[in-house]
Amino acid sequence: MNFDTAFDRLMGHEGGYVNNPRDPGGETNWGVSKRSYPGEDIRAMTRERAKMIFRRDFWDRINADRFHDGVAFQLSDLAYNSGAETAVRLFQRALRVSDDGHWGPISQAAANAMSEPDQIMRLNAVRLDWLTYRSNWPDASRGWARRIAGNLLYGAEDS
Repeated sequence: MNFDTAFDRLMGHEGGYVNNPRDPGGETNWGVSKRSYPGEDIRAMTRERAKMIFRRDFWDRINADRFHDGVAFQLSDLAYNSGAETAVRLFQRALRVSDDGHWGPISQAAANAMSEPDQIMRLNAVRLDWLTYRSNWPDASRGWARRIAGNLLYGAEDS
């Protein structure tokens, strides 16, 4: 999988401009939130600008190119939705290593020892469980569950 395919899939989960008062991210467009990017004009955010942000702050930050294609998408989608460090921590939990948020040789060895389908399934299971503890689970659970269901379908295609 290449970056462009991952981004297109990601945008299938993200909508256009919204300003839901129950969303802790606040004003959001293409998945880019005012809370995370206070200097951005969220209403005027273009898909291309969101793509640049996704590459720089999520795809490259987690070094997605080093993972199996299917895992790269799953992990970058999680990073975009919940933060890069959270994505690494949850992936480490899925791999059953210490979740310190820093990818090193122990995490890499655990990933190398686990099949791509197992990584995808375990990551989505850990992600869904983690989401149930978020304070906005009552408001966002349906959308998050649908996102993960879609990602599991992608995982079946990718592995």
